Amino acid sequence: MRSPSNGRPPSTGGGAAPAPAPDDDFAFYYSFLQDAAADAPPSLLALDDPTSAAGAMTNGRRRKPRGPDGGDGEGAGAAKKDGKKRSIARILTSLAALEAEEHADRAGAADASRRELALLESNADTRSHAMMDYYAKMEGSFDTAADADAAARSKRSRLAASAATAAVVSAEDSAAASASPTRAVVAAGGGHHQRRLWVKDRSRDWWDKCSSPDYPEEDFRRAFRMGRETFDMICDALGSAVAKEDTMLRAAIPVRQRVAVCIWRLATGEPLRLVSKRFGLGISTCHKLVLEVCAAIKTVLMPRFLQWPDDAAAARFKEGFERSSGVPGVIGAMYTTHIPIIAPKISVAAYFNRRHTERNQKTSYSITLQGVVGPDGAFTDVCIGWPGSMPDDQVLEKSMLHQRAAAGMMRDSWLVGGASYPLMDWVLVPYTHPNLTWTQHAFNEKVGELRRVAVEAFARLKARWACLQKRTEVKLQDLPVVLGACCVLHNICELRGEEVDPAIRCELVDDETTPENPVRSEAAKRARDGIAHNLLHRGFAGTTFF
Repeated sequence: MRSPSNGRPPSTGGGAAPAPAPDDDFAFYYSFLQDAAADAPPSLLALDDPTSAAGAMTNGRRRKPRGPDGGDGEGAGAAKKDGKKRSIARILTSLAALEAEEHADRAGAADASRRELALLESNADTRSHAMMDYYAKMEGSFDTAADADAAARSKRSRLAASAATAAVVSAEDSAAASASPTRAVVAAGGGHHQRRLWVKDRSRDWWDKCSSPDYPEEDFRRAFRMGRETFDMICDALGSAVAKEDTMLRAAIPVRQRVAVCIWRLATGEPLRLVSKRFGLGISTCHKLVLEVCAAIKTVLMPRFLQWPDDAAAARFKEGFERSSGVPGVIGAMYTTHIPIIAPKISVAAYFNRRHTERNQKTSYSITLQGVVGPDGAFTDVCIGWPGSMPDDQVLEKSMLHQRAAAGMMRDSWLVGGASYPLMDWVLVPYTHPNLTWTQHAFNEKVGELRRVAVEAFARLKARWACLQKRTEVKLQDLPVVLGACCVLHNICELRGEEVDPAIRCELVDDETTPENPVRSEAAKRARDGIAHNLLHRGFAGTTFF
């Protein structure tokens, strides 16, 4: 008979309870737990005991403990309760022991891992230090070996060079001895034998022909813008400054050839590659020679041929200018020109020449060259290198002329300039306002004649040295030295009477600007009016303005 719906067997009072029905829903699980309890450890028997709390749970309800006779005995219930408590205590103790053992195992494993990691780090540090020491020793040994190898190669090279030189000398001495005993002695005593192992063969036929005494004077003058005597004078003056000594590998370039390379480059403005082919030298060698000779000209010849006039020379200049124009006290004519350059890498806007760009429809960059010219057409003062965007009056303010005038060295003297300069106590310029009188027209005519001296001098300067007419390959920082050398060479040619070939005549194209303040001295204004009045009444004024 199945149990009622509450899952409990029916109560029969205090009598014996019948055995569970064979078809009880929990019979299978109960017997299975009974069979497994025989093999379970003692600590887990309480879980399989049908009389325990766990075994008495069937279908979510607790079974009542039963006595040996099938009844609900009180003594047996108390004993079972004690056994149940002891079983639970044993279970809890076992679980705590297992947890403590597991915790101890984990702590031991962590300690072992830390010790192993510390050991590995120590071994790694030891190995790293050992490897670093080993690499340092190897590097030192390699450096020592490389130094020794380089010293050995250098020694072998010197020995080979000495052996080759000795062989060449011996061969030439033998040939000279077989040809002429006297020639052999000269060759053995002081002759120089050039080593051509690392020198590229270049043709020097053109320069050998030009340097020959049989070369026509007119052709030489056309090539170098000066006669042979003037050229020789320059070479003699620069000899100690540009001469080089011969070496074991090659002979030094002669002074005449060095000076010729520089003057040819300045005179023609040819690219360096063409200069290299003409003189049989390397391109970099030609560029270096140009800069070296220009620097020597600036150092040696500029103090002799380009200097401000002393009192005696100033008196001669004033007399010459007054005799030709009637204007008293003039010691020089002033002009500012522009030299085209390649666009610089820095401060491009400062060197941009707006007026040349608008006129030529081509972007132009330039630097300024301001010069004062005496009555003989030679420069007495130059100011080189200010950017092309600056007007003429600003260039004048930054020049040494302005400082010289501020120091009182221009007292009772005039510099004649164009309308782009302001009227000052020492600068005489033409009238620029409209509706001029006859007196003012006459004065402007005479000032124009004086100013033309400077304009023509600059025209001859650019005609002689064509490098000033085109954009040069010289760097911006080296350009003032090159332009200064051109001015010095111009003075030498002017003082020695070297004429400019009319075929190479150059026309100046420089746009004049108007200063913001054209009159900067009332005393100079009154002095200019007095000079204009005297010119008209003394008969020096012309009539071309009518």
